[in-house]
Amino acid sequence: MTNDTILVVGGAGYIGTHMVKDLLQEGFQVVVLDDLSTGHHDLLPGGDFIQGQIGDRAVLDRIFTQFSISAVMHFAACSLVGESVENPIKYYRNNVSHTTELLAAMRRHQVNHFIFSSTAAVYGNPKIQPIPEDAVLKPTNPYGTTKVAIEDLLRYCDDAFGIKSISLRYFNAAGADLSGTIGERHRPETHLIPIVLQTALKEREHLNIFGTNYPTRDGTCVRDYIHVTDLTRAHLLALTVLMNGGDSAVYNLGNSRGYSVRDVIDVSQKISRRKIPFIETDRRPGDPPELVADSTNAREKLGWQPQYEDLEAIIETAWTWHRNEAKKNECICKG
Repeated sequence: MTNDTILVVGGAGYIGTHMVKDLLQEGFQVVVLDDLSTGHHDLLPGGDFIQGQIGDRAVLDRIFTQFSISAVMHFAACSLVGESVENPIKYYRNNVSHTTELLAAMRRHQVNHFIFSSTAAVYGNPKIQPIPEDAVLKPTNPYGTTKVAIEDLLRYCDDAFGIKSISLRYFNAAGADLSGTIGERHRPETHLIPIVLQTALKEREHLNIFGTNYPTRDGTCVRDYIHVTDLTRAHLLALTVLMNGGDSAVYNLGNSRGYSVRDVIDVSQKISRRKIPFIETDRRPGDPPELVADSTNAREKLGWQPQYEDLEAIIETAWTWHRNEAKKNECICKG
């Protein structure tokens, strides 16, 4: 058992709750800071919970004084692309200003290990597939731009203060813990796999396929889906590297395999054994035809090996979670 305490900001969210579970299982002490604007306290598997914002200096100083924090993991960004276009001030305030305050608190309290949740959105519409980490960063929305800003800031914090960081550029996180007790619960839901499965459960009348004339094999967008547990295992590996004296770095996290919107629907129908109605509609502005990760560096330098590389395995765990959620909601309604 380790005596190290990890501060997980945004730890009551989708990826955060899975991270907290993994950290606890590995013997870490965990402190969770979350304002619950999108997180869910009832899904937390343990740890010390503090409700508050990551940009609140008083809250941060209290946490770093009360607990002997060894490292910080950041899952507290606003992350809806469309919303970032409609309200860029919100995204710059939370994703840049508040994260800057968090890093300032780390400096004040001499905490020098930071794991940052970045995103494939930093690449915009890349010309190279699969996408390597050294591809041009050209985000097409405020969300991706704020992530680039923090990646830049982290480099400067390393040079100036010795704060070592690893930024992990996620592609499409999906799936749920094998226990079926924690999973993806967003309100509103914007991710494809949950929307497809909610449609299978008749929680939605249909789903929309946005664009069927992309230059892909079936005309729909292609994405790289990564199981949330594989994602959190990569964070544990990155944490180990930093705490053993490793250097700052940036890694892509994806399975390096692309699946189309139609693939997701077809596999979901197979697993759920239900017909999933959909409507073909116009493209959404800014949707790249294809986003697939080159995750060679994460595999070779972190020793990361995804366990759920097949779309069926990913959707199977998500289906278990969403069925459990539907049953729970049904019981609440009847009660």
